[in-house]
This record gives sequence, structure tokens and C-alpha cells, in this order.
Amino acid sequence: MIQKIMSFFGFGPKKKTYPAYEGGNRNGTASKSPRPAASAAPAVNPRPTRKPEAIEVTTPKLYVGNLSFDATESDLSELFNGVGGVRNAEIVTHRDTEKSKGFGFVTMNSVEEAKRAVLELHDKEFMSRRLVVSGSKTNDRVAA
Repeated sequence: MIQKIMSFFGFGPKKKTYPAYEGGNRNGTASKSPRPAASAAPAVNPRPTRKPEAIEVTTPKLYVGNLSFDATESDLSELFNGVGGVRNAEIVTHRDTEKSKGFGFVTMNSVEEAKRAVLELHDKEFMSRRLVVSGSKTNDRVAA
């Protein structure tokens, strides 16, 4: 009881203040000016867009990037069937969630059809996204 009375008159132990957590300034009193708004922070430069590396088409297997996450393998197969014969269309998915990673591979019937597919479909809009179509970097060599 005596400690409460003494602390009331300023004679007791002083309470530690933590201005960063209490919103006050260094001497423990509330600050009169509000914190600066988030918009006052310096503008951060957006990350530069990186153009995909152009891979020469040497096999019938093509890389297809920037796919919509809603695209299916049958959608991809139908799109490339308009250019030439498709052997296989595969969309890469996450191992655990089975959700699309946004890219896939299409194997055409011949290297000539694959080259034509790159010329016609690269940078074309498909399901509201611009496709990236190029030769595949993988070591899978398919006999033509």
C-alpha cells in the first residue's frame, strides 16, 4: 500500500517504458504526430521483366510457358493440333497439390511441325495469357 502511495507522488520505482510498442516517444509520453504513412516510403522500382531465352528447335519436343493455371492437357493438345500433329501434351504439376506450375511440354510429330508451332504460337494469347513456346531444354530425344 505504501509503495502505491509513494509511486503516486513519484518516489517509488519507475515503470519501464517501451516507446516502440506503446506508440509514444523516447520520454514515455504519447507522440503528437502520427506515424508516417506507408505511401511516404520511397518508391521501390518494379522488378524488370525478363524475356525468356530463345531455344533452338532441334527435336519435336517443345516447351510451353506462361500457361494459365486452368489450362488442361487436352486444351494444350487442341491448340497445337491446329498447327500440326501432336503426339503428347503434358502440363507440369506440383507433386503434392497436383496444381499446375504454369508450364508444360508438347511433343509434335516432326521437327518441322515443331518449328512451325513456335513461329505461329509464340507470344500468342491463350486463355488470357501470352504463351512462351520454344524448343525444349530437356535431354529427352524423340526419334523423328
